[in-house]
Amino acid sequence: MANGNISVIKIKDILLVTVPSDPDDMTVSQLQEQVLYAMERHSARGLILDISTVETIDSFFARTVSETVKMVALMGGLTVLTGMRACVAVTTTQLGLSLDKTLTALDVDRAMEMLATALDNTEGRT
Repeated sequence: MANGNISVIKIKDILLVTVPSDPDDMTVSQLQEQVLYAMERHSARGLILDISTVETIDSFFARTVSETVKMVALMGGLTVLTGMRACVAVTTTQLGLSLDKTLTALDVDRAMEMLATALDNTEGRT
């Protein structure tokens, strides 16, 4: 599944989504729609949102990422935000964005490990 520069890849019951380097507002909105559609269509239990190529972040992008994480949780999924650059972390903090209990990882490999562990831990509770 791909729409322009948005890539949504299904790996077992996890979705891996890569964000283009300089997404405009329309791309960010499409990203949210595609993620939610793919969560439902594939009955995904987890999402890895890879923002490693993103160099700058604005308030719309930050708010949409935060909302998407919450929406995925409402659909029963866990999200790991991965690849955040230092400059994006600084800007995100300056914008006052709270990622609450969102899991974060430095790279996709670590995100896969974190998500697998988190999903294994929740399996015993369902």
